Amino acid sequence: MFKSLILTAVLAALPVGAAHATVKTEAGLTSSVLGKSETYRLNVPTEKEISTTEVRLVIPAGVTVIRFQTMPGFTRTITKNSAGLVTEVVWKGRIAPMEFARFLFSASNPEVAATVVWKVYQKYSDGSVVAWDDSDPEQAPASKITIK
Repeated sequence: MFKSLILTAVLAALPVGAAHATVKTEAGLTSSVLGKSETYRLNVPTEKEISTTEVRLVIPAGVTVIRFQTMPGFTRTITKNSAGLVTEVVWKGRIAPMEFARFLFSASNPEVAATVVWKVYQKYSDGSVVAWDDSDPEQAPASKITIK
């Protein structure tokens, strides 16, 4: 019983944004190597009692997206810049309450040491959007990958 009280206290102390949308390497790391081709995973949990219906990922400058893994039940739209590089990806589909989705994609890292910031915008069925973009670093932090 004492152990479950401690566990409950620890879980209650976690920040609200602890389960937020995150980008990490496929191995779950928050760092990678200069110029390396890497598989990244965007993990998106539904944190409300309503479904997530859209996920928008802004690709950081210096990162070159190569390809995407198929995600059944979702449509994917990409935006490219004048050089033909992917700058944004939008997945539309449904992630029910108490579920999460993992979107995998391959990309080449920048050739210079940097911290890349992944901005994610999660839209819910009521039209509300949670911006995981550091606009509120305490409640909605953006994911960061250190390239070294």
